[in-house]
Amino acid sequence: MVGRNETSAQLFVVGANHHSSSIMLRDELFVPEGAVPEVLRALKAKGVPQAIVLSTCDRVEVQAAAPEPGTAADAVIGVLTGRVAGLDADAGRQFYTLAGDDAARHIFAVAASLDSQVIGEPQVLGQVKAGHKMAKSAGMVGFELDGAVQAAFAVAKQIRTETAIGEAPVSMAAAAVQVARDLHGALTKRSALLLGDGEMGELTAEQLRSAGLGRLTVSLPSPARGQAAARRLDCHEAAFENLPALLDESDIVLAALGGRSYTIGAEMIEAALDRRRRRPILLIDAGVPGDIDPAVERIGDAFRFSLDDLERVALSGRARREDAAHAAWSILEAGLADYRRGRSERAAVPAIEGLRAHFEAVRQEVLDEAAGDNAEAVSRRLINRLLHEPSTELRAIAAEVGNARAQETASLLDRLFGIRRGGDETKSAAKVKKGRKE
Repeated sequence: MVGRNETSAQLFVVGANHHSSSIMLRDELFVPEGAVPEVLRALKAKGVPQAIVLSTCDRVEVQAAAPEPGTAADAVIGVLTGRVAGLDADAGRQFYTLAGDDAARHIFAVAASLDSQVIGEPQVLGQVKAGHKMAKSAGMVGFELDGAVQAAFAVAKQIRTETAIGEAPVSMAAAAVQVARDLHGALTKRSALLLGDGEMGELTAEQLRSAGLGRLTVSLPSPARGQAAARRLDCHEAAFENLPALLDESDIVLAALGGRSYTIGAEMIEAALDRRRRRPILLIDAGVPGDIDPAVERIGDAFRFSLDDLERVALSGRARREDAAHAAWSILEAGLADYRRGRSERAAVPAIEGLRAHFEAVRQEVLDEAAGDNAEAVSRRLINRLLHEPSTELRAIAAEVGNARAQETASLLDRLFGIRRGGDETKSAAKVKKGRKE
């Protein structure tokens, strides 16, 4: 890890994301995980001492810090575009460059998933953490970059905890998972039946599996296609002619055949519910045209959702996330202000350390000269020695800059030493008295 003494480094961000660039460019720039160390080495060789590489479907981006951000940003663009043979000369126009506070705000927003195509998506924080870990292993994370990223992690966690930004479903497949949980609770002991190999059906089945679905079975009229789908999804396969019995065992049915007539009718579901002792069934009709007779909706304990129904749930989820985003941005701005304040306070540390060292050196010098003098004489000598140079310089400053600027300097000194003027005893003197009493 780059040392803390690299205080001249300034934050900057360079990248191409879904706001600034085409998906074609991002596909060309994409950096596979195995190639990240190579890119980090190339950045270091080009004079970029601190850098994190993020490469996702939304962005190819470098979050970095360097003494000269402008020059370093050009180097980053050169490294990213240099990996792609025959890249369009205009590709550089699709990059964005941010520095200072703008870069910090962007880093916070990315980690909190406020700069994603789907606001609140949970994967992005993990991607940033993985990029940070790889950069740290390569010795490419210094004090400035690490401070910003760690603060961003804390704000992202606070946003997840205090807002609903990641709770509502925003896709139809995620909406299907949400309605399944609403009906059945935890999915670990539930079974699902996928009828057909339509894209929406398989996508929804994968989402249910990711949500902890206990068992998935696929069935198609064509045994060969059914077996191929089962291999693709790594699940069970069943004969299509056993559909009535399969319904008895299924808590969730995904229909994605798109046949000319309804595959599942009301009578079939009514009979299955009787055999299931009225345990409810969720039926998701992802077929185009539909596979489940809408009359099923009139049956108690049968819950049919069409693609239109799922789209309405997803649109509601997006609206809820947009509402939560306002609160999330307020949290982010507060966290950013804390980060800036902490960074400014750290900038004063060298001056404070230097002041303490100077005072200690003068104190020791006076003690060495004391030669048995009493405490009052020693303390007067110490005060005179400490104030000699500041007094001389203050007079020189007043002569050079005029009365108004000299008053500003005097006010700063009053603030630094807690001096209160106008006849009252100084705050510093009050503290000394209090210390004597204690």
